[in-house]
Amino acid sequence: MTDTPLFTVVIPMKNEQDNIALLADGLAEACAGMSFEVIMVDDGSTDNTADVIRETAKRHRFLRMIQHPESGGQSAGVHSGVHAARAPIVCTMDGDGQNPPAEIPRLVQPLIEAGAPLDLGIVAGQRVDRQDTLSKRYASKFANGLRSWLLNDGTRDTGCGLKAFRRDAFIELPYFDHMHRYLPALFNAYGWKVAHIDVSHAARNAGSSKYTNFGRAIVGVYDLIGVVWLIKRRKKTRPLPEEQL
Repeated sequence: MTDTPLFTVVIPMKNEQDNIALLADGLAEACAGMSFEVIMVDDGSTDNTADVIRETAKRHRFLRMIQHPESGGQSAGVHSGVHAARAPIVCTMDGDGQNPPAEIPRLVQPLIEAGAPLDLGIVAGQRVDRQDTLSKRYASKFANGLRSWLLNDGTRDTGCGLKAFRRDAFIELPYFDHMHRYLPALFNAYGWKVAHIDVSHAARNAGSSKYTNFGRAIVGVYDLIGVVWLIKRRKKTRPLPEEQL
């Protein structure tokens, strides 16, 4: 693996042993002919996630693994994966199989196509026809509405795991727990343009959710207060990427 890939797909995983092959096979098919790598971040799993990733990597040479000795959460997984990524563009997706790999080429296209805007920082997916329980959809709708009202980030569904962004721009952002849910607002606040595309959504393939509606709501209140404060304290300017003369 000496050539720099065009993009890196980062997938945080905790106890997702039964979803690994599905995701790897799906990415191999969806991104065939493209230069890419996949980093699966084993976030302190207590099942056979790490062993299954190792076995799957024997079939898919684009696959790499990072391990957390203990669980740090989804944002920690994204953070570790982005810092380990070799590509200038990073895509994220959830490890539960609900984000179809076929959406990845559509996410990266606006960032890698000829003439891509130099100030486009992130392309955020927004789920349509969600395959979740009614209570989860209502909780997400309420949380997204509150967040949009407070942050004015123009994003309908910031909880979608499918995102593509510039690695260098992400690394410049302040890191905090649950930051993955506020990436459009953070990119916008730090001077980058944000694009959105509608993406499909699937039912969970295997395993169980790591979140509860109540727990997510309580944490979300603290997160929102912190993000509002952080954005108010942001840098006002940043330089555009250097042009080739």
